Amino acid sequence: MRGIVLIGGMLALVGLIAFAIPTFTTPETQDVVKLGDLKVQAKTEQPHTIPTTLSGGAVVLGILLIGAGLVMNRN
Repeated sequence: MRGIVLIGGMLALVGLIAFAIPTFTTPETQDVVKLGDLKVQAKTEQPHTIPTTLSGGAVVLGILLIGAGLVMNRN
């Protein structure tokens, strides 16, 4: 059951990272004007937020998976 503990650890780590960095941006290039072969493009950044309930759920689920893997390993 080492795999369950590993997956739980990764999930808990991702949840903690999402708590630490709840907002991130991604660049996006859009065509503004297109006249024949001429293109004018604008680069914008789209902000994205990770809900705290999702982060907390990932941490809790990760801890539960770690616990289940350790309990199953004892038997």
